[in-house]
Amino acid sequence: MHQDPQIELPDRLQPEHGRFSFALILAAAALLVILAAMYLHPGRQSPPDGAPQNAHFAFGASEREYAAKIQIENVTLSRAENFLHQEVTTLNGEVINDGQRSIRGLELSLEFFDEMNQIALRETRSVVVPGASPLSPGERRPFEVSFEHIPSSWNMQPPILRVTGLLF
Repeated sequence: MHQDPQIELPDRLQPEHGRFSFALILAAAALLVILAAMYLHPGRQSPPDGAPQNAHFAFGASEREYAAKIQIENVTLSRAENFLHQEVTTLNGEVINDGQRSIRGLELSLEFFDEMNQIALRETRSVVVPGASPLSPGERRPFEVSFEHIPSSWNMQPPILRVTGLLF
């Protein structure tokens, strides 16, 4: 009877799956944190309830007349670096409805100037959006607007804020 030679191999060490699994879980968690940060970081401006970001509110004669009854107070600027090492400028303030009508939409134009008193940046942002609770007569409401990129020529002074759109 002929037998095939039997070769015995020493037991190989099985790779440690524990370290690999931990590294995989850690990488997945880091990816989730990065994706969440990109979605939620302060420079992202997306109005609640799916209101379109580039929709502009009317600013006819009646809106212009009523704009004089909107006050903007307690404007402050702050600058900070986010964890992606981007410098973000945040403008905080309060809008006050001194008129007799409820406001469902309010748009502000913000103008940043340079050292020569020329406009370095002009942006329009909604601070009261349709779908959110309206700004009632006599009501005061805080707002916050973030900017990722303001030109380096900016004179570091607060911007000029004007009402440029209203929705009653």
